[in-house]
Amino acid sequence: MRSLLPLLLVLSACGPEGLEPGQSEATSEAGLEVTNFGSNPGALKMYATVPSRPKPSPGLVVALHGCTQTAVEYRKAGWDTFAERHGFYVLYPEVTSGAKCFGWFETANTRRGSGQAASIIQAVEWMRSRYGLDASKVYVTGLSAGGGMTASLLASYPDVFTAGAAMAGLPANCASSIGGSSSCQQGLDKSAQQWGDLARAAAPAGTSRWPRVAIWNGDADYTVNVKNLTELMEQWTEVNGLDTTADATSTVGRATRREYRDGIGRTLVETWTVASMGHGTAVAPAAGCGTTGAFVLDVGLCSTEWSVRFFGLDDGVLPPPVDAGTPVVDAGTPIVDAGTPVVDAGTPILDAGTPVIDAGTPVIDAGTPSSCVEFNDTNYNQVVAGRGLRCGKFNSYVCAKGSGENVGLWNTFARSWLASRNGVTWSATRCP
Repeated sequence: MRSLLPLLLVLSACGPEGLEPGQSEATSEAGLEVTNFGSNPGALKMYATVPSRPKPSPGLVVALHGCTQTAVEYRKAGWDTFAERHGFYVLYPEVTSGAKCFGWFETANTRRGSGQAASIIQAVEWMRSRYGLDASKVYVTGLSAGGGMTASLLASYPDVFTAGAAMAGLPANCASSIGGSSSCQQGLDKSAQQWGDLARAAAPAGTSRWPRVAIWNGDADYTVNVKNLTELMEQWTEVNGLDTTADATSTVGRATRREYRDGIGRTLVETWTVASMGHGTAVAPAAGCGTTGAFVLDVGLCSTEWSVRFFGLDDGVLPPPVDAGTPVVDAGTPIVDAGTPVVDAGTPILDAGTPVIDAGTPVIDAGTPSSCVEFNDTNYNQVVAGRGLRCGKFNSYVCAKGSGENVGLWNTFARSWLASRNGVTWSATRCP
């Protein structure tokens, strides 16, 4: 991974404010680590990207990773590139325990003043004080569990966040405990009024200004069903006083964009349905947007740049269009054989009461001096990530890329281990 440190400004006493006693900052691959920013009830780590030339009254984007990811891995979404280009700051909270999931499904972590949500707000306030950030330019985005937490933060802290962008996210207060998470991920059908009431229940009494929201989901996402895009749209149009009929519909690359506008033409809510995209954040490395990785998918469309535009951090400059003459290929999305009834379209098979974990993060044997990496993932995701290929009769099985070893049926519930020592040839033989 190319070092991100050139994007970081070495801090000194010349900054907007000096550090308080007990506070410290250190740089690492994850960025500038900020410690002692508050009581941190959610026990999160915090990393920041500081642009070399901040804009006057700069903004801040809070970027939340998905389950099993880290701050380093979610940097692949490309936020640092645009922070340097447009002079805003980025804060990367990181969960270090368990499956590394933000607790969007736990009231203890989403309620105002509690748990992970409170930790994030403490870090935001520290960043605002340290760097002189504009309080009206604070935004949040996240993938999967981070997308669910994005909606939760927008509901619990509408006075802090001006806008948000949820990538494969869940509506605010969709679940209040781990037991309700699975049904949320499959897509709960509630009315716009019901979703709006759940958001209002989380907000301070008398809230009248609500954040603007951009909502992204792949229509081939079997972890967070694309139905959630509609439910999120209903929640945030309702609290913003809009109906659920799109005022404008357009095609951008392989995505359908729908805009929901207020009476003076401002887009307060927009949805992006990305055709044939699985579970992840959409990037376009060929256009200088992001780097592919686990749940960071090259679909020739940059969700990060469009989110920068939606937030207003680009000074009104439109993102460059995708080259219309170049076919956009999602290297991670398998082509389904229409004659093979293998995948139940859109319905993940889940253990009741168990949250879906964003599998696919390499497990590295810290005690082995080799560069061997291994992934335990669904066979569907092994193909999505390029570690496996469809094979066998009717292409209904998965074979390890390079070695050709058959690891079982191609679907969303059969799982396998695949390992590689060079990142090219994969095998069912695990790392030593």
